[in-house]
Amino acid sequence: MTPEMFDIYDEDANRIGTASREEVHTAGYWHQTFHCWLVRPEGNRRMVLFQLRSSSKDTFPDRFDITAAGHLTSGETIQGASRELQEELGLCVPFERLSLLFTVRTDERGTVRGRTFIDREISHVFGYASDWPLDAYTLQEEEVSGLYEAELHELAALFEGTIDFLEVRGVLAQHENGRTDSSSSRSALTPESVRTVAKKDFVPHPDDYYLRVFELLGKI
Repeated sequence: MTPEMFDIYDEDANRIGTASREEVHTAGYWHQTFHCWLVRPEGNRRMVLFQLRSSSKDTFPDRFDITAAGHLTSGETIQGASRELQEELGLCVPFERLSLLFTVRTDERGTVRGRTFIDREISHVFGYASDWPLDAYTLQEEEVSGLYEAELHELAALFEGTIDFLEVRGVLAQHENGRTDSSSSRSALTPESVRTVAKKDFVPHPDDYYLRVFELLGKI
């Protein structure tokens, strides 16, 4: 299989070449990513949606994360990268309807299946208000194991440290006969799943990243 290639950058965000996904995460090259957070209005409340990453992911498997996100492949524009919404969630939204929240650099490290990774991202962070219920989405099984939501202010309290745990509700991907069907990248959804989560269950983006996202999602 042809390796996925990314444009890579120096500390000043100057493009210095291309590298494979594996090389990028081994050497710690800076690369660009697209983030999109979905928020669902519910009366006077706003429910923030977040995905449960697949157990097969090469970084932070089985953690909660951004609703939809992905790397920009070599030569791809941020407009093109908005395809992640449709690929991961089955939601088709014109790029022009997304709200740019901010652009941020993050440097995250960890170990997965005995291999150390360095993930240095230049992330373009967007938001979008969607009134779809959770069970209307179709999940890309290679990327997403589930889709959950929680009230915006309660999520903010979790990352501010004023509460330690939060009950969240969502749906899990369910493969036919309980097994992954390699002929299809889409999965049916289970009935509602309820979980109690802590901050450690989320991908360890900086706390101020999460809090800034939640603040700005409250305005779209």
